[in-house]
Order: sequence, then C-alpha cells, then structure tokens
Amino acid sequence: MLTEKELSQQESEAMRVKVLSEALPYIQQFAGRTIVVKYGGAAMKDSALKDQVMRDLVFLACVGVRPVLVHGGGPEINSWLDKLGIEPQFKNGLRVTDAPTMDVVEMVLVGRVNKEIVALINQAGGSAVGLCGKDGNLITARPQGDEGIGFVGEVSSVNTKILEALVKSGYIPVVSSVAADEAGQSYNINADTIAGELAAALGAEKLILMTDTAGILQDPKDPSTLLAQLDIQQARELMKTGVVSGGMIPKVTCCVRSLAQGVKAAHIIDGRIPHSLLLEILTDTGIGSMIVASGYQR
Repeated sequence: MLTEKELSQQESEAMRVKVLSEALPYIQQFAGRTIVVKYGGAAMKDSALKDQVMRDLVFLACVGVRPVLVHGGGPEINSWLDKLGIEPQFKNGLRVTDAPTMDVVEMVLVGRVNKEIVALINQAGGSAVGLCGKDGNLITARPQGDEGIGFVGEVSSVNTKILEALVKSGYIPVVSSVAADEAGQSYNINADTIAGELAAALGAEKLILMTDTAGILQDPKDPSTLLAQLDIQQARELMKTGVVSGGMIPKVTCCVRSLAQGVKAAHIIDGRIPHSLLLEILTDTGIGSMIVASGYQR
C-alpha cells in the first residue's frame, strides 16, 4: 500500500510525463527551426525567473529548436549612469544618447549584461556566444532621425551569416542592442526592433517578446480581456483606435513588421510567469497574445 507521500510523488511524475507527451508534437514541428526571443523586463531582474529563462533556452536547444536571444538592459544602464553622475534623459519614450551616455550603454550592454547572460546559459548546460550588432557586420545602424536624441539608431541592414553559422553549430547566440554605422559610430537601438529585424532576416518560425504584461488587452486595466490571437489587420486597427497605446505600440509595430517580412508568428508574452517560453512554444493553449499573418493555422 502506497503512502500519501508516495502517491503524491507518483501523481507529480505522471503530470511530468503528460506535459512531455503534450510537448512532443511541438518539438517535432519546431525542431531545426529558428525562434528569436527578446529578453527583458522582470524576467531579466528577478534571479529565479532569470535562471528559468536560461534553462528554457537550453531545453529548446537540446530538443533541436534554434533559439536566438536579443536583449537590452535599461535598468542596468540607469544604475551605471547614476554611479558616473550622468543624468538619464528621455524624449518621446527614447533614451537621449549623447556621446558619454553611448559609451556607458555600450560598456553595460556589451561588456556586462551580455556576458552575464552568456555565462548563465553556459552554467545551465548550454553553449552561448555573446555578440553585438558590430560582430561579423551583423547589423548596420543608421540614425533614428528625431532631433535632440543623439546616437539612437535604427536597423539599416542585417547580415545573418554569423548567426546562421553559430546556430548550425549548436550555439545559442546572445545579441545586445548596440550596432555601428558605416563610419564606425556606435548607436543604441531598441532591442524589440533588433529582434524583429533579425527574426525577419533569419526567416524565423517565431518572434517572442518577453514583457511585463499579460499580452495585448482589449481593456488595459482588465487582464481577463487578453486577446489570445489576432492577425495583422486586427493589430493595426487596435493601434489606430488607441486600444494598443504607449509602450505597447513599438512592440506591436515590430511584430507586424516581422510578420510582413515572412516570420510565421509573433508573440507578446508575460515574462513574469515561470517558464513562460516553454508554455508558449510547447503547450496546446500557449500564453500571451499571438499575432499572425491572415490565414495562419496554429
């Protein structure tokens, strides 16, 4: 006769097997496919969530998916600007990036944040390689164009050769959101934008943006109004009518742009939920909001 503890353990193990069994069709579907993940928000600050994201990436790589991770690092940049006595400034939601700020952005994103993520993935049993847009001419930048914001850039062109070589060899590329123009001037580029452009250039199966929201909500104050799936036309309409507003506009815009360039599906998911990546990719229900081109079948 099994004790209560043994019964509970058996149930727990049965649940694990059920979850793995449910994941199998998705593992088969996505094996060999590239998935671009923009990593940020709470999942980047909370150490338990951070470890789970790294383990999820390693798990995906082990079952044949080809993850590419893109990151920013706003809070860490602010912390270092403060230590150096430089006042952070923002204009229209963009960080004003003068020459001293650009030096700090590059040092923090490329030198600290990027290498910390690489080390965590390696500790979790993966093989990560850290890059920024300058490596292998991965991204060429151009000025964003708004007056008075300094070295804030946009993606001018993408050369994915280095990423393709790495993922084919089983490495997980970790890309920080710094790139240079043709003259070698460094630019700070929005990490969502870089993720979307890389996903398009790589012909990715999915673009996944990890955020601190449940996804796209019909009513921003009511999490129960989550829109689980919408197409490009619906997404554009929600931006036009103001349902999608504020910081969600650049995220939805970047999803729509990547879909228009051939990415199969774009997801805005809640990175505050443990193992949100695996829940989105490997379960029937998924989480967050999935934006697709018209006629897409999950």
